[in-house]
Amino acid sequence: MPRKAREKSSNDTYHIMLRGINKQTIFEDDEDKTRFLNTLKRYKEISKYQLYGYCLMDNHIHLLIKELEEPISESIKRISSSYVYWYNMKYERCGHLFQERFKSENVESIVYFLTVLRYIHQNPVKAGLAKNVFECEWTSINEYLHKVKIVDIDKVLCLFSPYRASAIKLFVNYMKKPSDDQCLDFKVKVRITDSEVIEYLHKLGIKSVSLLQQMEKENRDTTIAMLKELNGVTVRQLSRITGISKSTIQRIR
Repeated sequence: MPRKAREKSSNDTYHIMLRGINKQTIFEDDEDKTRFLNTLKRYKEISKYQLYGYCLMDNHIHLLIKELEEPISESIKRISSSYVYWYNMKYERCGHLFQERFKSENVESIVYFLTVLRYIHQNPVKAGLAKNVFECEWTSINEYLHKVKIVDIDKVLCLFSPYRASAIKLFVNYMKKPSDDQCLDFKVKVRITDSEVIEYLHKLGIKSVSLLQQMEKENRDTTIAMLKELNGVTVRQLSRITGISKSTIQRIR
């Protein structure tokens, strides 16, 4: 069955997400991220797109971008192909690195444009990788506040105020505002170790798994329910640690 053609944005602006194939890491170190940004800069000059925002995560990338002379799909193809060629040479590998078809959504209004940009800048914060947007080294927030390298910041700042100082102040306030923005999403899988689960059990006053197994059913189930709330824990993992069947753990609410 042929793929459905992407819907054309009325103002040529898109939120793009590139993902590692099978959730694979696409940036092993800072050199890789620097290379990707240099690739963005190179093809910005060739493909003539405008770039308003970016975020580089270990296994995916967010871009807020506007096509000008070249279709955005062609620009993304150029960028990804160039980076993958370099990556494969560096790590002596072959084959695909990115998910075959990048994800995209149209950004049709000014309100949603700013929402997407905030979402992109807050991505590392929501993934637990930074305390606030200003600590995120590999997002475009730094170009808005410090030195411009590849991002077209003027359009964005003018949306806040015609006066640069006021625009930056309003921009900062908007970007750091806590939000539950739901844009083109890719959940970063968080893993918690067995030792961290056991440590949490100890904090609850349960010093051993056998003690948990001997508890009255109501108290045991309450404890299991609390364990299930841990970010990154799985039912299979809890069953392995506690010796309680997966079916029993699944039923506990």
